[in-house]
Amino acid sequence: MNKKIIVNDMMQQGYVYSLSEPAGQNFDPEFKPELTPKEMLKLGIFGGKYLTDCRDEFPEDWFTEAKLCHERHVPELNFFGVNASKPLSYWIAKGWIYHEDPRGWFQWYCRYYLGRRCADDQRQIKRWKAMRRHIAQLKKNCPKGDLSCRRKQRQALLHWAYDSRKI
Repeated sequence: MNKKIIVNDMMQQGYVYSLSEPAGQNFDPEFKPELTPKEMLKLGIFGGKYLTDCRDEFPEDWFTEAKLCHERHVPELNFFGVNASKPLSYWIAKGWIYHEDPRGWFQWYCRYYLGRRCADDQRQIKRWKAMRRHIAQLKKNCPKGDLSCRRKQRQALLHWAYDSRKI
């Protein structure tokens, strides 16, 4: 395997990583995302302002039906039509950004999905697992299938590859 990817986008120049696993396979047994990056982009996440300058890094078909806006964050592009994001500056201030993935968790997930494995994997998987608390809140407070209930929480779960449409 060990295919090399060279990244040249607005946030990284000359960053190189290797793919050591086949795409979409051999995930950590505790990491079971319900959505692929392609599905997430098609549904609408992060107000469309994510990976708009990264088309060379990721498979072209991820972008064929993606809801994107290069100019700005547009909450209406999100599946639930609400803003469920904090600005990148917030994540940086909290110390949650790994230096190899300056865009945050979703960038890490896209690269992990492609087959990259790195020193930050366990931390990111732990963060992903922590989002389950929102599933419990939806189940407790919303009638099953009522997608209008707690839309912000549902959108946040989509950002973390949980399919909140099924709750």
